[in-house]
Amino acid sequence: MFSLNGTSFTNNSLSGVSRCLTQSSRRVSAPMVVVAAVSSNGKPGDGSVSVLVENALTESAAPVEMEVKSTVTGGVQDVYGEDSATEDQSITPWTLSVASGFSLLRNPHYNKGLAFSERERDTHYLCGLLPPVVISHDLQVKKMMNSIRKYDVPLQRYMAMMDLQEMNERLFYKLLIDNVEELLPIVYTPTVGEACQKYGSIFRRPQGLFISLKEKGKIHEVLKNWPEKKIQVIVVTDGERILGLGDLGCQGMGIPVGKLSLYTALGGIRPSACLPVTIDVGTNNENLLNDEFYIGLRQRRATGQEYAELLDEFMYAVKQNYGEKVLIQFEDFANHNAFDLLAKYGTSHLVFNDDIQGTASVVLAGLMAALNLVGGSLSEHTFLFLGAGEAGTGIAELIALEMSKQTGIPLEETRKKIWMVDSKGLIVKSRMEMLQHFKRPWAHDHEPVQELVNAVKVSIKPTVLIGSSGAGRTFTKEVVQAMATFNEKPIIFALSNPTSQSECTAEEAYSWSEGRAIFASGSPFAPVEYNGKVYASGQANNAYIFPGFGLGLIISGAIRVHDDMLLVASEALAEQVSQENFEKGLIYPPFSNIRKISAHIAAKVAAKAYELGLATRLPQPKDLVAYAESCMYSPAYRSYR
Repeated sequence: MFSLNGTSFTNNSLSGVSRCLTQSSRRVSAPMVVVAAVSSNGKPGDGSVSVLVENALTESAAPVEMEVKSTVTGGVQDVYGEDSATEDQSITPWTLSVASGFSLLRNPHYNKGLAFSERERDTHYLCGLLPPVVISHDLQVKKMMNSIRKYDVPLQRYMAMMDLQEMNERLFYKLLIDNVEELLPIVYTPTVGEACQKYGSIFRRPQGLFISLKEKGKIHEVLKNWPEKKIQVIVVTDGERILGLGDLGCQGMGIPVGKLSLYTALGGIRPSACLPVTIDVGTNNENLLNDEFYIGLRQRRATGQEYAELLDEFMYAVKQNYGEKVLIQFEDFANHNAFDLLAKYGTSHLVFNDDIQGTASVVLAGLMAALNLVGGSLSEHTFLFLGAGEAGTGIAELIALEMSKQTGIPLEETRKKIWMVDSKGLIVKSRMEMLQHFKRPWAHDHEPVQELVNAVKVSIKPTVLIGSSGAGRTFTKEVVQAMATFNEKPIIFALSNPTSQSECTAEEAYSWSEGRAIFASGSPFAPVEYNGKVYASGQANNAYIFPGFGLGLIISGAIRVHDDMLLVASEALAEQVSQENFEKGLIYPPFSNIRKISAHIAAKVAAKAYELGLATRLPQPKDLVAYAESCMYSPAYRSYR
């Protein structure tokens, strides 16, 4: 096998040499094929591409004896291989990296489709392979959006976007960047949840690296199978807790793929520097185990030492292959593993858990912005959470840290302003022995309370109600109305994804609070009209934070993640909410400005990394915002010589 420059196409014509011979033994020289992809600056595989192909049968080449026997009888020799071509034959899949002709049109990194100029078509052997028209990048975007909008079903739009990503990478990202508010719900939540549920049925081609228990002991070698070698960000899941949909096993791959698409589109990380990974240790989902289209291991989930050893091998293989500064983002691990993995590897790797830390940062930013509408400081408010898992406890801890930072009050004291309700009711000290370790800091002195509505109406009377339970429609009319009775502007965040799992809808929050709620959700909701006024709700989407956060870590060369970086990311996002946004009742800025927002967040995170002594890229740039913007990937087409 030949493999040059990572990308490849299958060419079985070389294996046809034997079929072009006659029945008698013949002496032939093996052809030498040299292929080089050279950029305009003389470096391989970057930017403009020219191709040198040398195909020579030289007299000095070592002769190869080939004994070819045809199974075709008769008096006419099968000179051209027409007869033997119908027979089953052993074939070696030769792969060559060629940046011209038909293979160039099949290379998503370089393909421009109808945007290839006439000179490029002539230079790179594309004449006749494309219709004669030449169109602009912008017209391609317009055409693709017209096509995508014709699909009524969101999953069909998702599949069309994934097909485009595999065909023309730069067009995919320009389409997503230019239409981010419309397409974000397609490439990520809520549509990606349905895509994961049906991943086995819609699976067409692999988009990431699948590492299963079968690869235990050789993960280092498996990582080398990925064609790109300079990886900066890895998003990894084991599929046990996909959004609010539960255990989807190997089909959780849609999450890393979607997250990394946003890292590129919103945070400017090069697509080639992103690696989606699914760790397949089985699934406990009986429906998947019995599904003939399921693509993962058909076994119950591995746990305990077997699970820990596989993850440990993966983590150290990543560092061995890609170095100290590769960012590893844990995604959609179950509670019992998520906290342990973050604690275990947080001191030895550059790790980030978006469910715990990213969600916390974006929610804290929304709360900071909401204070401009309700007044007061964080420490003057009382918080009640429904759901005490990764997201809930992560948000609570970051809020407590920010309150401690602002007031100087010890963290143990600021935690007392935050209460939590889980499946067994209000978390109180009398339940301490039965609580998981991550819930114990939130067990306060109080009599047991079983129902959320009683905790809201009688016991806690919160000013802020946050849902991270994964249980839909749990903020009932009685709960929302109770919040509105003792709060002029109740803050209600229904964060669970996808939309079906949201604790309440935007319409319910506004109508049940008589239009006074300050509402945000995890998945998007359409604007709501109530009593003649239109309310545009905010979306506490992690995509506000993690792309810029990751960019900040990369441009500073950070080697560890620190809580202070999360706090400054929240502050940076809150600063981007304008007075015009506040007048509309919004507590998050529009996504149309997301790349500028990401650059601003990246600059603040990088500055904090330098301040904490965790940055390795020296010296520190003077203008970190400008530097962040200059480092961001652009989907604009490049001219090929």
